[in-house]
Amino acid sequence: MAREFNDVAATLQSIRYNRGSLQLLDQRKLPLETTYLEIRDSTDGWNAIRDMVVRGAPAIAIAAALSLAVEVFNLDGFNGSAGEAVSFLQNKLEYLVSSRPTAVNLSDAAGKLKEVVSTAAATTSEGRTVFQAFIEAAEVMLEDDVASNRAIGSYGASCIQQQTEKKKLSVLTHCNTGSLATAGYGTALGVIRALHSAKVLERAYCTETRPFNQGSRLTAYELVHEKIPATLIADSAAAALMKAGSVDAVVVGADRVASNGDTANKIGTYSVALSAKFHNVPFYVAAPLTSIDLSLSSGQEIVIEERSPKELLNARGGLGEQVAASGISVWNPAFDVTPANLISGIITEKGVITKTSDDAFDIKAFVQKTG
Repeated sequence: MAREFNDVAATLQSIRYNRGSLQLLDQRKLPLETTYLEIRDSTDGWNAIRDMVVRGAPAIAIAAALSLAVEVFNLDGFNGSAGEAVSFLQNKLEYLVSSRPTAVNLSDAAGKLKEVVSTAAATTSEGRTVFQAFIEAAEVMLEDDVASNRAIGSYGASCIQQQTEKKKLSVLTHCNTGSLATAGYGTALGVIRALHSAKVLERAYCTETRPFNQGSRLTAYELVHEKIPATLIADSAAAALMKAGSVDAVVVGADRVASNGDTANKIGTYSVALSAKFHNVPFYVAAPLTSIDLSLSSGQEIVIEERSPKELLNARGGLGEQVAASGISVWNPAFDVTPANLISGIITEKGVITKTSDDAFDIKAFVQKTG
């Protein structure tokens, strides 16, 4: 079951999949080298996610699901029952979720896939039939992600245009949320792409996104490839850029959104949001509904992953030579939490979640209404 995305060149596919075969673009080597790694099973998938071969909450979830789909498709000699197949898949899914715990899309996908296999097992005694149901469900997730991203781009572009009388807009983004972070098109970068397609984008600004440099390595790469007018800035330059009046809106992605609207995203997002608030620049979060975790009342409950000290101690996000003083201690959280009161709206594939009359998000009501 081939999946091709005609709107982006092959170099911008983070995921290459045909039934029984999965390749992931090694994003650690971009933009200087384009290399795909063969993923043969869930262990390969776990390592690729943990080591940031693939990153971006939507892409992580899909890569995990497809790595297990490839494993069971090629699993020779399995003659177990439906119940044994369910047990096998559920254990593997729990293992995959442990690779990067902050991104709720991963646990959400695992939960949905567990339901699929449990339902399949209720109607068959054959383990292979359960495996088949799992494979088909994982493939649907891949297909649905692109459609979801396109809808996010459309809703986001319309929302941002409605908030201003300007005919041309400049938008700032942080981290990478494009084709490389998803199955295709992108979330926050999808909004920028939609604005560009509508010929209303003056310029996109992307931060370098230290310390792993997802902005300078990946977002800049995508923007140049798509011939979108763009400028790279240092993370610490965002406030000065806003003060100069050069930013009309900020749009970022999300790894997890709590029920009150608090949002976990790449470290540095909170700083950008604070600057945007001070300079009266609207700040939007663009994410699929799968990034919303209604079980969390606020961002204080979001588990924040900490990364290797080497990402700060060494050049190139930990892959190059040492640049910091030996013996210095390091604090390297992968994410921070932006409070809901700094967020203007949350752009989803079902529409934009705006605040109620009491200046708060009612995300649960939105999900129930659109779900």
